[in-house]
Amino acid sequence: MADFLKSHWVEIEERTGQPFSHDILKDPDFVYDTEPASRAVVVARMMNPEIEFDFFKAVQMAFYRDNLNTNKIETYLPLADEFGLDREKYQELFESTESKKHTKGDFQLSQQMGVKGFPSIIIKKDGKFTLVANGYQKAENINKVIAAI
Repeated sequence: MADFLKSHWVEIEERTGQPFSHDILKDPDFVYDTEPASRAVVVARMMNPEIEFDFFKAVQMAFYRDNLNTNKIETYLPLADEFGLDREKYQELFESTESKKHTKGDFQLSQQMGVKGFPSIIIKKDGKFTLVANGYQKAENINKVIAAI
């Protein structure tokens, strides 16, 4: 899995200019699991919906650039502080059944919308979801699909 992720991250780096650090892939105890990072963002949304996207970007940077272990609550507590969220409430919600349920709901919704990879772009028009891009695409291709919709 580490070899697969590293080659994928190198490709993303080349295409986007997004800085990546690959050191976390050398940690034999690290398990790649997107659920805790997704739940971290869900908890931020539960506490303050206005910060959701910025919190998401901070989680991405914490993992890809800073190589912090996204399976650990300790990765998210400083972010909670940075975004003005009550640390104790954040941790309580992070560990709650409620946040796990909301996160599972987000995963199910993304499946229903046809998401199979990231990044993905979806437009919701007249109550219907349309998949615009699944995986990295050039802006010109995305704009053509959006114009057609």
